[in-house]
Amino acid sequence: MTPRLVLDTNVFVAAGFRRGSASARLIERAREGRLVVVWNEATRRETRAVLRRIPPISWEEVEDVFGEAGRFDGPTDPDAFEAVPDPTDRKFAALAAAARVPVVSSDRDLLAGRPHPGADVLEPAEALRWLEHADGG
Repeated sequence: MTPRLVLDTNVFVAAGFRRGSASARLIERAREGRLVVVWNEATRRETRAVLRRIPPISWEEVEDVFGEAGRFDGPTDPDAFEAVPDPTDRKFAALAAAARVPVVSSDRDLLAGRPHPGADVLEPAEALRWLEHADGG
């Protein structure tokens, strides 16, 4: 089974600015079909809006990783993550909890509160190590 992760918007931003980074390598794994990016309309909409505001990053370069295999249409509960100071980050933790997959983020608010009940939060380098272990090497 292909590993599944929620990717916070900042992973896409970091990948756009640092092509060799762990964030960029996660996006590349998704493009290669070795990772399914789990998303819902709220997380996809935020990622698209942010990337379109930051030249030279391009939404069109990453929109293909938001495939149907990762679409999550079930209910989420961002209010359950009110301990996360930034309300815009809560949707990512709530999606991860509902989909029962880790969320990858470099956001201090999400990382500082670890562990969040019901949502595992990994830094990009941690997620990459987790994936490499899952691949067997």
